[in-house]
Amino acid sequence: MTTLELEAAPPRFTHRQILLIFSGLMLGMLLAALDQTIVATALPTITRELGGLDHLSWVVTAYLLASTVSTPLYGKLGDLYGRKRLFQVAIVVFLAGSILCGISQTMVQLIAFRAIQGLGGGGLIVLAQAIIAEIVSPRERGRYQGYFGAVFGAASVAGPLLGGFLTDHVSWRWVFYVNLPVAIVALMVTAIVLPTSVRQGNAKVDYVGSAILTLAISCVVLFTTWGGTQYAWDAPIMLGIAAAAIALLAVLVVVERRVDEPIVPIHLFRATTFKVASAVSFIVGIAMFGAISFLPLFLQVVNGASATNSGLLILPLMLGLLSASMASGQIITRTGRYKVFPVTGCATATVALYLLSTMGPGTSQTTVTLYMVVLGVGIGLTMQTLVLAVQNSVRITELGVATSSISFFRSMGGAIGVALFGAIFNNRLAHRGTSAAAYSDSITGVFLYAVPLVVLAFALTWLLKEVPLRSSNSAHHSSLMVE
Repeated sequence: MTTLELEAAPPRFTHRQILLIFSGLMLGMLLAALDQTIVATALPTITRELGGLDHLSWVVTAYLLASTVSTPLYGKLGDLYGRKRLFQVAIVVFLAGSILCGISQTMVQLIAFRAIQGLGGGGLIVLAQAIIAEIVSPRERGRYQGYFGAVFGAASVAGPLLGGFLTDHVSWRWVFYVNLPVAIVALMVTAIVLPTSVRQGNAKVDYVGSAILTLAISCVVLFTTWGGTQYAWDAPIMLGIAAAAIALLAVLVVVERRVDEPIVPIHLFRATTFKVASAVSFIVGIAMFGAISFLPLFLQVVNGASATNSGLLILPLMLGLLSASMASGQIITRTGRYKVFPVTGCATATVALYLLSTMGPGTSQTTVTLYMVVLGVGIGLTMQTLVLAVQNSVRITELGVATSSISFFRSMGGAIGVALFGAIFNNRLAHRGTSAAAYSDSITGVFLYAVPLVVLAFALTWLLKEVPLRSSNSAHHSSLMVE
């Protein structure tokens, strides 16, 4: 069948078929989302058995670095070669990394194998979002976006609980082995239900750009991870890493302007929607996720919650996020309009962060819960809507790289936010002592510093163009085959 015939009679998916496809994608996403949180509670036990306490942070950093570096690569490779097989490859790589982590005998081995896990995890989320963009029109896509929020919400709560349970009652190695049955089921389901997308034309991989991007991202992640912890921010090694990152990014821009299939299409930044969505995602990543990382600490140190209970007490935030994401998605599908949601979301998050900054030792758990719900609503209205706006504005040939770019900016913002607010928290605490009131004042100060950042994001969202969402996906279907 010719491309013209495919566009004239594109394959259609029923709601049931789409839900089946979603089940496979969400299993893969669950693997990546769960592994971002499940390891934390097992780290003390791991260091007692394997040693290497001075390398403890690398167990987390190795995964973060590998997954962040690989995200743009998966996006581009999916555009070039199709996403189904690549998604399955990502699952296999993640599965291999999980097995190797479980049998690690030294801390160095565990760190290396966590990097392998990260290389697989980096593709699972971005490829899932791009696959959905292929099979569901932008107008209809909103009604399904809440499912993505559900995966992350469940993983953020279940991860620490499951990690602690397995470590206490079985072995820390099962924190990694638990991925095996989920990964095997994900492979089986995706093999059956996922459609196969094929890029037409000659595929040319930008190897030089990929290498430069990998080095640049590595420098950025190392700078934000080590700053204020491993080394002082103004230490020579930190200044060298920062200079290298800036130089590499400058070289990347030059290279990407000259190749046929750039790993980062520079021309995308000429589009208002892409520029605004990237900037807002980056700022939201810094402010929201940097601040959220301190909520469990407040609940534990100030409110006296246990480590396990603090994970459960974050649930209201996730419920707010999920409810807002699903509700906004349904409204977007009915109306075809989306700009109001990131605008409202950033405004809501600004209010929520200010409210969180007013908390103290005497603040009731009910009040804290209410504030977290408001913050969750703000995030839920914003993040997936930005992805949808970008996907609606780019060509099918750049769907993957555009989606991965938004994920990349959000991840980088989150990494920078955690490092930045960690430095602010440590500096404030150093001048206040170690009492509950001192911790409370230091943590709430972090929330207050996040407020002006989200105000900036709120201002930027007004620059989004309200491009009508396509109710037809024929352009996507022209390159889609169903097995």
